[in-house]
Amino acid sequence: MDFDWTMALGSFLVAIVVGLTGMGGGALMTPMLVTFFGVSPLAAVSSDLVAAAVMKPVGSAVHYRQGTINMRLVGWLCAGSVPAAFCGVLLARALGHGDGVEDLISKAMGVALLIAAGGLAVRGVLARRDRHRPGSANGAEGAAPEIRIRPVPTVLIGLVGGLVVGITSVGSGSLIIVALLALYPSLKANQLVGTDLLQAVPLVFAAALGHLLFGDFQMEVTAALLVGSIPGVYLGSKISSRAPGGLIRRVLALVLVASALKMFGVGAVPIAWTVVVLGAGTTAVWLAGRRRAARPTGATRARVPASADELVP
Repeated sequence: MDFDWTMALGSFLVAIVVGLTGMGGGALMTPMLVTFFGVSPLAAVSSDLVAAAVMKPVGSAVHYRQGTINMRLVGWLCAGSVPAAFCGVLLARALGHGDGVEDLISKAMGVALLIAAGGLAVRGVLARRDRHRPGSANGAEGAAPEIRIRPVPTVLIGLVGGLVVGITSVGSGSLIIVALLALYPSLKANQLVGTDLLQAVPLVFAAALGHLLFGDFQMEVTAALLVGSIPGVYLGSKISSRAPGGLIRRVLALVLVASALKMFGVGAVPIAWTVVVLGAGTTAVWLAGRRRAARPTGATRARVPASADELVP
């Protein structure tokens, strides 16, 4: 099989989104391979995870330098996620091949994509919460909050997240972070992301190793993904500070929902109408939020002079 430059271009575009938002790698790359390039779901999962194992350490190194990682949480998460990811590969392999198995993996991928879209919405809420938190005007300042580690539920989060990642390649950046938010609500958004990103490194390595040994890894697919995704991630990261993050999250959420519906076998017309309706709804909510933000509060109105005479001392 010759090198597929079209696939490399697709991975480049997806990687730009990943660099801009920090999410969407497996959630976009794997459905792209299945939907547009005809790669079987198991082969798409295998090749995407091996490519992700090359790229994951870069983002985690940035967060480690910024001090936005809770190492104790990483340890407990990895205790569950690393063996579960490897077992997820074995489970997918044990199911065998055939239309029934491919359909099961596609539907599992669809569920994971829907949860990933929900994870984007949660991250938007997190960003607004951190902007309004005292002492967090820039969203990055302030010491990491002291939290009491809960080992058993943390390991369970790792187990479930690792199993899903091993089977579908989706979830290392979305499913686990949503569960961490529910368990440790006092953590700031960047600390949740940094902690999840570092624990995802051994998680993805374990899943990638399993797919290399027992999956349906295809070297030509992984090579095309790496050729496009490495420069794409770099470019997306460089322009992320200037990009409208809220808009990108909304667009990415719509893409994830559309990809999930495709995994469930929904037709093109219902998918298009769903995206239109959701897009109109999110736009209306965004415009309403902008109007509320622009409306002066009671304290602000009290400081505004009622007439020009009040300006005279």
